Amino acid sequence: MNLEFIFKIIDKDEWQKAKQTGTYGGSKKDVEDGYIHFSEEDQVEETLRRHYLKKENLLLLKVNAFKLEHLLWEQASNGDMYPHLYSPLDITNVEEEFELPLNDNGYHRLPEILKKYQFSRPR
Repeated sequence: MNLEFIFKIIDKDEWQKAKQTGTYGGSKKDVEDGYIHFSEEDQVEETLRRHYLKKENLLLLKVNAFKLEHLLWEQASNGDMYPHLYSPLDITNVEEEFELPLNDNGYHRLPEILKKYQFSRPR
């Protein structure tokens, strides 16, 4: 477990709006739940598979968790602990952004930094 960095899957258009304002308040689902959903590095692929399968126009943000004041790790319905941010995300805490293109099977290609966590699946 790497506690320094967490990851946010975000629509490219939402990210462009956040860059203009300097903060990101979350997706529609985030707003409904009352916090911004994040994943640890080893949870990204499963999150993509469960919630974003075949969805285009996505980015993956690498966020410095040590700089977030209202971040809690909470248990999800699958029993895993996930990072949840109970405040808007200041975009200065985003260290990198990565494209999440789809392959021919509708799965997202992970950035090189997450390849060690990739499950066996069609590429």
